[in-house]
Amino acid sequence: MKRKIIIGIIVVLSITMVHGQVSVYNNGIIKSTGTTDTFYINGAFTNTSSAALTNNGQFYVSGDIINDQASMTTGIGKLLLNGSSLQTISGSQVFKTNDLVTDNSSGIILNNNLSISGTHTFINGLLTTSVTPNYLIYEAGSSYTGSSDSKHVNGWVKKIGVTNFTFPVGNSSYLRPVALESLSLLSEFNVKYQAPTPFQTQLASPLKSVVANEYWTINRISGGSASVHLNWDNGKVAFPKYNLIDIRASYFNTSLWTERGGSATGNILTTGDVTSNSVSSFGDFVIGSIGYPLPLSFLSFTAQRKDNISQLKWITADEMNTDHFEVERSEDGNNFSSLARVPALNNSNTNEYDYNDAIQINGIAFYRINCVDIDGKSKLSKIAAVYDRSYLANDLRVLNPVQGSIIIRSKLDLKQPAAYTLVNNSGILVSKGVVKIQAGSDNVINLPLSLQKGIYFLRLGTGDREVVQKILIN
Repeated sequence: MKRKIIIGIIVVLSITMVHGQVSVYNNGIIKSTGTTDTFYINGAFTNTSSAALTNNGQFYVSGDIINDQASMTTGIGKLLLNGSSLQTISGSQVFKTNDLVTDNSSGIILNNNLSISGTHTFINGLLTTSVTPNYLIYEAGSSYTGSSDSKHVNGWVKKIGVTNFTFPVGNSSYLRPVALESLSLLSEFNVKYQAPTPFQTQLASPLKSVVANEYWTINRISGGSASVHLNWDNGKVAFPKYNLIDIRASYFNTSLWTERGGSATGNILTTGDVTSNSVSSFGDFVIGSIGYPLPLSFLSFTAQRKDNISQLKWITADEMNTDHFEVERSEDGNNFSSLARVPALNNSNTNEYDYNDAIQINGIAFYRINCVDIDGKSKLSKIAAVYDRSYLANDLRVLNPVQGSIIIRSKLDLKQPAAYTLVNNSGILVSKGVVKIQAGSDNVINLPLSLQKGIYFLRLGTGDREVVQKILIN
């Protein structure tokens, strides 16, 4: 059962502990005089408008805080929020502390401003600010440590000062920080991580696109110019396959996204960052590109011959500005011609396509898919091969799998040596020559010593009689 303790004038000169689940109301003075003085509140704490709280020691609160004290003294102590259930900071006046420790895996909600003048240590849990908005305020000279995906600010952060600062902002799942650097004056900025990006098609030249999945609102309340340091993390939020050299920091000027310079570093498939030129206009910032994204990813491409039809299937991801696909075929694995044009679905999901080629093949055929973007850039899939057994198939047998040499057994003697070619699964010729075929014996084709293990196609024939055999070399 909760008990209410009304505090009159209290001067805390040594360790004072309050046991049990309590609600503490301060209507007078609470002051700790030294850093070893510790005050535990195992419950809620209300600091009334007539109160005076000065924390120079360790101030533990496991419940909600309501602060109505105007012009609160910051002190030199530490506020430790260590509840086991959701804690709320509210009231009509900003709650001020020198150091702050947030250690609540259930989270803390700011329905009031919370100001830090010293060091903020993230141990457990998210700090979520209200939509009013309220702010976690880092005063000039303050800092923080320990932020991560599970412990950061889901909402608004205010920073006052002139030094570089990385805002520990994100959403309910990920830390997605943004930094201000090279500030020209003592400034005050409010920052929030946002998603998805609005007005994605409203672009000022030379921008071609902006990241659709995230942006940052950076509002300047006072001060001068600064550079905005943006970043991407493909493991957390999907990032387009931009050319690294095309990436720019970008700003929304109330009508269009405009590029604000910068040279990106990193890897588009993993992580990286870009820092804008010095800017004096603030608002919404996003990563953009002055070129179209690189062609999509081919997740798979397969081909098989069934009922005299080559059945082609391919799966893609990250389609953006993709115009169409061209199905290409080759008889030798080198010279390809276009068979068909397939429109692109052009979305960022996983997309599946198929095409059937009913044209007769001469033993073996090679296929590939050419992805063509709106700007004319293209990207090729891997090569896939299919084959048909033909004339000699009933008379010849190729032993499979193969080790060191190919062994061929025949029911008949061929009057002239048979020409053969051996190509890999990508259509590249790796060996060719002639072999004499005699019935009742092992007819051997010796393989190059440097040949890699894998799938190959052996074409063997004389004149108008030939066979194509798929073999596995171990």
